[in-house]
Order: sequence, then structure tokens, then C-alpha cells
Amino acid sequence: MRWDALSRLVRLSLARERRGAFFSAFGVAMGVGTLVFFIGLGLGVGQVIREKIFPTDARLVDVVPSSVSLGSLLGGGQLDAAAVERLRALPGVEAAYRKMNVRVPAVTRYDGVFFGTKLRMGMEVLALGVEPELVKGDVQLGEFKDPSEGQPIPAVVSTRLLELYNKTFAPARKLPQLSAGMIVGFGFPVEFNRSYVSASASGPSRSMQTQVVGASDRAMFAGITIPLETAIRINREAGVDAENYSGLTLVATDPSKVPELVDAVKAMGLEIDDQERRMAENTGAAVALTTSALALLSILICVLAAVNIAHALSASVRARAREIGVMQAVGASRSDIRAIVLAEASVVGLAGGAIGTAVALAASFGVDRFAAGYLPNFPFKPESFFSFPWPVVLGGVVLGLLAALAGAYFPSRRAAATDPARTLAG
Repeated sequence: MRWDALSRLVRLSLARERRGAFFSAFGVAMGVGTLVFFIGLGLGVGQVIREKIFPTDARLVDVVPSSVSLGSLLGGGQLDAAAVERLRALPGVEAAYRKMNVRVPAVTRYDGVFFGTKLRMGMEVLALGVEPELVKGDVQLGEFKDPSEGQPIPAVVSTRLLELYNKTFAPARKLPQLSAGMIVGFGFPVEFNRSYVSASASGPSRSMQTQVVGASDRAMFAGITIPLETAIRINREAGVDAENYSGLTLVATDPSKVPELVDAVKAMGLEIDDQERRMAENTGAAVALTTSALALLSILICVLAAVNIAHALSASVRARAREIGVMQAVGASRSDIRAIVLAEASVVGLAGGAIGTAVALAASFGVDRFAAGYLPNFPFKPESFFSFPWPVVLGGVVLGLLAALAGAYFPSRRAAATDPARTLAG
């Protein structure tokens, strides 16, 4: 059968069975649209978790000293200079960046104009010293190094902390919203070896001026990140441990080397700080589980749509038995009859899949508009909750086609098996 003849027969048949074709396409569109919508939602939320809430690099391994264990009792588990050199020499390590907490309490007091608003505030401050190379790509002002006497300490703040400030603290205190570029150059005093709430401070305190020079994903989340040499100097002047490091970030040459590095680090009596990575994985798993459950429901709708197509085509084949018999009598082969039925189902499936996918995209746009206009401006609120890569969009249309063909399989075989002599004889 020629293509033009096949297409003409399909058009005539669908025009005659408009009602059945409409409901069949509607069922396919519901299943496909629901599936595409929820898959896009799961991908979008997962992307926010990975890139904004818990940004992680697959090549990074954060090493910390071990807690009290057999390894530490035997003299291992300390992150001193010798341990750092052994870690740097491990196979698969591209770079290693040392970290040291400022081991004395610190406070900040600010009384002045804060970006056009009068602000008076005092709070505890945590400080972490890191090697400049770890955050050098995020420093926008000056050099990130231990300053000379009388110069302010350069500090980098966390981009996530800035997000929490803009979405929670600033609205509550009626303070201005800030961007990473706006805070560069902002200065505030920090008094080390003093605390408002703890009695751990001992000895004289020392007040230093601090200046924000950038914002980074690798900065300390709840505190300020300063040069490593500055942290060592502050600890040494306060008479606390300035020899052992608080952490070491290893950069693997390839993500596949990370499991080997983790095993080597644990063999040295040290531990891996993977709390944020585990939180990201657990949150992502919860989102994936919810998305999978909703996707299964959508697939069930597609199965029901296929059953509906099978029922509709079976009824159509019974009603058109004499017509099919006539076509066979004038030379139509069994494959021609199967092709007619399958072509009708393909048109219905493609139309349903395309309409369902379009409806899902339109619904996601409506949800994003509603969220932007009516949901509160909570931390890490994305511009879009959805992500639709092209395989998802194309897969929605293909799924509609497959569901229709699956439903048309048995009706097409039944139509091809029609006996023209018996049918025309009544």
C-alpha cells in the first residue's frame, strides 16, 4: 500500500471515529503530561539541592582529625605538618589545602550605618583560616594573605550565609538586600579571645579590623574565612594550639580516585568530613523517591490509556469488519490491514504525547509564575522549580507513541486475521 493511500485511509477513519480518537488521545495526554511534569519537577529540585543548598565538588575530600579512638590513643589521628605531607604524597592527589580554626572565641560589635540603615549589633563570630589558593577565584579586593600591622584582615563570607541573610535576617530587621559585590570592602571590628556567652576566654583580648573581600561556596558557612597564616598567628598569640590543623581539603586528580583516597585517609587514623555530602545525598534520595512514586502513578495512567486505545480499536475493528473484508477482497494484504490500524494508533499516540508534553511545560511555567508572585522569598528559592532537558521532552512524545502502539497491537492482529469470505457472506 502506498504512503498516500495509507495516510488518506487513516484520515478518513479518524474523521469518522472522532469521538473515540479524542478520548484515546486525551488519556495518553494525561499520562504523558503528568509524567513529564513530575520528572521535570524532580530534576529541577534536585538541581537546586546540588548547586545551591549543598554545593559539592566530586573531586574534593575533606579530611579532619580523628575523634578519641584507638588510632588517636596510639599517637595517630593528628593532622600536623607531617600528616599533611603524607596526605599530599598519596597517589591521586592533585592539591591539598590546609585549614585551621581560630581556637579562641571572638565577638563583633557594630554601631553605625549599614548600607543606609542605622544598625547596632553584637554577636559571636567563628573564624576559619584557609590557604589562599582555596578561595582565590572568589577574592575580588586586594590579596588574600596575612596583613601587615595596622591593616585589616581580609575575610571571605559564605554565599549560602549571604542567601540566608537576604531571605530571613534582612526582612526581619528591615535591612537592605545585599549581593556578593555589594559587601566587598565592608569592614567591621572583631575582638578575639572574648565571648558574650562562654567562659572559655582567658587572657587579654585583641581587637582587629576585618574587611570583606569576597564571597565563596568554599568559605565557612556560619562565620568568616580568613588567611591561614592569620589564624595561626592569632592562635599562637593567644597561647593555644597553633601546630595541628583543623582540616585538610584534598583535590583528587579524578573523581574515580576519591574512594581510594578515602580508604588511605582512614588507614592513617584520620576521618572524612562528609556531612554535607551525605545530607545532599539523603535529600536528593528523598526527592528522587517522591518523584519515582509520582512517575509510577503517571505510567499507570499511560497503561490505562493503552488499554483504552485497545478497547476503542477493538470496537472499531468489529464495526469495520465488512469494510476490512472488502479491502482484502480487492487485494489488501494482512500487513496492509495491520499498517492501517497501527497508523491510526500512531497518530493518536503522537498527538496525545505532544499535547501532554506541551501541557506539562505550560503547567510548569504557571507554577513558577505563581511561586514567584505568591510564595514567600525563602532561602535558596529558585527562579524555576523545573528542569526539562531535551531527552525528557522528546521522551514524552515517544512515550505517547509507544503507549498507543502497545494498545493497538492485538486489535491490529485481529483485523489482519479477518476472513473476507466469511465477513462478506455475513
